[in-house]
Formats: sequence, structure tokens, C-alpha cells
Amino acid sequence: MSPGAPVPLPPHWFQILLAVADQDRHGLGIMTDVLERTGGAMKLWPGMLYRNLGKLVEDGLLVEVEAPAGAETAGGRPRFYRLTAAGRRACAAEAERLAGFVEAARRKKLLKA
Repeated sequence: MSPGAPVPLPPHWFQILLAVADQDRHGLGIMTDVLERTGGAMKLWPGMLYRNLGKLVEDGLLVEVEAPAGAETAGGRPRFYRLTAAGRRACAAEAERLAGFVEAARRKKLLKA
């Protein structure tokens, strides 16, 4: 885990890191990905999102990158974010930790095999 990453990761940090795990995304892209993936259970409001993006960059889990060529910008100059190696390790460690809970629920026959 990254020295800057809290253990466990706050749920919204995990969701933000997960949103950029497979591609660079801007703030709106992150908000949309999280909202869709969580079935609407987690909505990241802009103030909360950008405050936490700044903290994730400061802690070395994300970096700001140039917009990819041809990216939709909606008229502005969106900031794109990319997962760092430390961010990938922190996200993977949190996923493993959560998977352990799922496995415990499976052993207690709360879930189907």
C-alpha cells in the first residue's frame, strides 16, 4: 500500500481510483462512472470530488495528465487523471480486503457459491 494511502481506503477514494483504473478520466467521467457502477448508491458531488482528487494527487495516488486527443471537453479544458503505481497498489489492496469480506460471507453461506 502507498505510504500516503489510509487503510482501509475511504469508500469514495476506492471508487475514484477504480474509475481511473482502466483509462484516464476527467471529473465528470469519474462522477458518471461511479454513479453507474454503484447503481446510484454513491453520487460524488463536484465539491467533494475535486477536493478528494486534490488529496489523491497530493498523496501520489493519482496524477493529472493532458487530455487525450479527441477527448470530449464540453467546451472547457477538463483535467484528466491517471492512476499512479502507488494508486494501483492501494486500489488493489482495498479490492483484496473487500474480497475477503465477500469470501467470509460465502463461507457463512450468505452467498451462493
